[in-house]
Amino acid sequence: MKTSLDASQEGPLVDSTDMAPAPAEAAGLSPTRRRTLMAGFFVLVMAIWHFAVVLLEVSPLIFPGPLAVARALVELFQSGEIVKHLGVTLYEILAGFAFGALFGLLLGALIGQSSLLEAVLYPYVVAFQTVPKVAVAPLFVLWFGFDTTSKVVITATIVFFPVLANTIVGLRSAPKDQIELMKAFTASPWHVFRMVRLPQALPYVFAGLDIGIVLAVIGAIVGEFVGAQAGLGYLILQRNFSMDAAGMFAILVVLSLIGLVLHSVMRLIARRVIFWTDAFTDLSRGA
Repeated sequence: MKTSLDASQEGPLVDSTDMAPAPAEAAGLSPTRRRTLMAGFFVLVMAIWHFAVVLLEVSPLIFPGPLAVARALVELFQSGEIVKHLGVTLYEILAGFAFGALFGLLLGALIGQSSLLEAVLYPYVVAFQTVPKVAVAPLFVLWFGFDTTSKVVITATIVFFPVLANTIVGLRSAPKDQIELMKAFTASPWHVFRMVRLPQALPYVFAGLDIGIVLAVIGAIVGEFVGAQAGLGYLILQRNFSMDAAGMFAILVVLSLIGLVLHSVMRLIARRVIFWTDAFTDLSRGA
C-alpha cells in the first residue's frame, strides 16, 4: 500500500493490490471468445423466440416474433419518424443526468465531509427518494409544463440519489491512517480531500454515475408517459393506441441500445479517469 507521502509525489492514494479480475478474465475468456459467446447467446435467444411464437401460433398483435420486430425497426428508421423523437429523448436523458449528477456530487461532497449535515439532511433525502417518481411525475408536469423541462427534472431526481449515496460512501471509505498521516504533516483539509478522500471516492462516484446514466433512460421515458408531445415514450404510447406491438418492441430495442451505449461510454470515461484502479469495475459488478 502506498503511503500518503509516496502518493503525494506519484499519484492518488488508492490501493490496487486487492483488485479482483473482471468476470470474463476470471472465467478465462479472451475478448474474442467472450464476444463469440455473446453473439451465440443472442442468436439462440432469437431462435427460441421465433420458434416459440410460430409453434404456439401467438398473435402478432399480442407478442410479435423477432422478424416482425426487425421489420418494424427498419421501417421506423426508413420513415425518419424516429429521428425527432430520438433527439428529444436523448436531450432529456443527458440534461437530466447532468443536473442530477451535479447536485448529487455537490451535496454528497458536503455530506461526506460533515456528520452534522448527514444527520440533518440525509434523512430528508432518503425520504424524498422513497417517494415513487411515477407518483410525483404528474406534479412535475403540472409545475414545469408538457415540454422537455419536466422530463429533465424527473430524470434528474432519479439520477440524483445513486450519485449522492456513492459519493458519500466513497469519501467515507478513505483509510483513516492515511488521513491521520496527512494531518500529522500539517496538511490542510483541502489537501486531505484532494490527496486521500477524492481518489478513494472516485471509483464509488463513477459506479454511481454508471447507475445514474442507466436510470436516466428510465426517468426520461417515465416523464414522457405522463405527458409529452415528443420523445420515444410518446412514440410508444402512439404505437400502443394503434395496437402496433412490433412497433413498441422496436422502440424498446432502441431504448435498450441507448442504455448500453451510455453505459459503455461511462465505463470508458471511468477507465480513462481512474486508470490506476479496477475498483470501478468491481463496484459496478456488485451494483
